[in-house]
Amino acid sequence: MIPTAGGPHPEPGASAAPDWEAQLAAACRGEGLAAAYQPIVDTARGTVVGFEALARFPGYAEKNPETWFATARTYGKSEQLEAAALRTALAERPNLPVNSFMTLNVSPDLLATESIREVWRNAGNLGGLVIVLTEQAPIESYVELEPDLNQLRAAGAMIAVDDAGAGYAGLRHLLTLRPALIKIDRALVQDVDRDEAKRALISMMGTFASRVDAWILAEGVERVEELDALVSLGVPLVQGYCLARPGPPWATLDFDLAHRLASKQPVTHKTVLRDVVEAATTVTSLDLAVQAFQNPGLEYAVLIGDHLRPVSLLSHDAAALGIVDPGMRANLDTPLAEALARAMTREKASRFEPLLVTDNAGRFSGVARLERIITAITADG
Repeated sequence: MIPTAGGPHPEPGASAAPDWEAQLAAACRGEGLAAAYQPIVDTARGTVVGFEALARFPGYAEKNPETWFATARTYGKSEQLEAAALRTALAERPNLPVNSFMTLNVSPDLLATESIREVWRNAGNLGGLVIVLTEQAPIESYVELEPDLNQLRAAGAMIAVDDAGAGYAGLRHLLTLRPALIKIDRALVQDVDRDEAKRALISMMGTFASRVDAWILAEGVERVEELDALVSLGVPLVQGYCLARPGPPWATLDFDLAHRLASKQPVTHKTVLRDVVEAATTVTSLDLAVQAFQNPGLEYAVLIGDHLRPVSLLSHDAAALGIVDPGMRANLDTPLAEALARAMTREKASRFEPLLVTDNAGRFSGVARLERIITAITADG
């Protein structure tokens, strides 16, 4: 597909290798280039407070932005393509909802280039913009970045770092740049509800951010259980497919999800099972349990009986063999130390299985994992 003077015209079904020189030249002029905006959500209020602007290439056969920016580097067109992507994203800025911010991704090695500087000059006051330094290229010299970062801050922009906790966005990166926003890498967010080490690291990052007057933003939240875990850790900002996908401006949050967030608050002092309980996959029959375990990431499922009462905590093998073990139940308001002591009286084979937590009517409320109970007791002790 070779763009003509009138813009790119991809041919359906075309399989020829792209003419990258011609396509990059057209994209750098803004042809076939668009922006999508992914909502950023305040976990305390359950409202959208910002949007990440993401480059899209609807006018071309190749849609993957990573491929485009990597190829632009190969052809020496990074500066021009990133500048075009920024201009495209900023075209919607006048319509940005009140009290919302927009994040814009920039490779740190391009920050001092004339094309990028021109984008900021043309944008005028940069209030409400967050400039995210990505990992497209390593930061060779922090000193060389300072003049441009200072100018951006003076114009009203905030600085953010991407993928904290991965790659070279390490401690020195954070200490030197002193960002206003720290984006937590997706690798740390994935399965945070099941991984105590990730929970501990994110909690530590939150403490660090508060000490340097910064916010943390967890990106790539794909499951509601991950969202619940992040809320319990007090993470203030989240984004990901679980909340909303990138799309046209300006998407709002699903009402049920907004209500779920607004009704949950981080627990700072954990004393009873209610403070550590988490959601679990529930099934109403063994056959459905077997189907549920086709998901390779599922560790446990809870068999639910009449009146929403838990019948059994099922593992993959127990579901396949039809073994229904009643497990150990505990009320939401059971003190953590008491729950742990009871759990330790179980047979060795099941001693460290999660507890089935119920409300005062005996209805299933969730599970409490032993590692979370122990961590909560030692942290608050």
